[in-house]
Amino acid sequence: MFITFEGIDFCGKSTQVEILKSYLIQKNKNVHLIREPGGTEISEKIREILLDKKNNAMVMETEIFLFSASRAQLVREVIRPYLKKGYFVISDRFHDSSTAYQGYGRGLPVETIMKINNLAIGETVPDLTFFIDIPIDVSIRRKNKKTHNDLDRIEISDSSFFERVRNGYLELAKSEKRFRVLDGTQPIEIVSELIVSEILKYESPK
Repeated sequence: MFITFEGIDFCGKSTQVEILKSYLIQKNKNVHLIREPGGTEISEKIREILLDKKNNAMVMETEIFLFSASRAQLVREVIRPYLKKGYFVISDRFHDSSTAYQGYGRGLPVETIMKINNLAIGETVPDLTFFIDIPIDVSIRRKNKKTHNDLDRIEISDSSFFERVRNGYLELAKSEKRFRVLDGTQPIEIVSELIVSEILKYESPK
């Protein structure tokens, strides 16, 4: 299976990715974990450019093409080969992040973003996508616990940007059947239990 996790910054998705990985390994499953942007030598170099706060002059068109370039490399070099070998591939973000962040967040035409996404990933679409939803004020509260130096170029964006991103994810969830929306304000254990139950339902449909 190819499983992706989405959400605005500080929603807790990275924590859930690690919990799911541990669960699947305990069940004797082969698991490969990836993050976006990144996951290959080329993609990690692109990640450095994208998240460096010094690159605040980056225009949104450059941003979407860099994210997509990193993703195209990751799909062909890592995701497809591991899926062919029967692995569970779990990604901390994937193409829905570009639709939400660069489309709804930055204001680029969503239809254009989706065409770029299609070129980057082809038929490699996730089986399940978990959107861990939190209110903006919760995200801000969690962000304020970090120092400015700990934040990347996108994390320092203002709250109105993240509100648009969140609304974008909610719009995607309405149209994409693979989306599962989870309340990220619930205890970590509850969220992880819901994730596992959804995977079991997917693997054993009634």
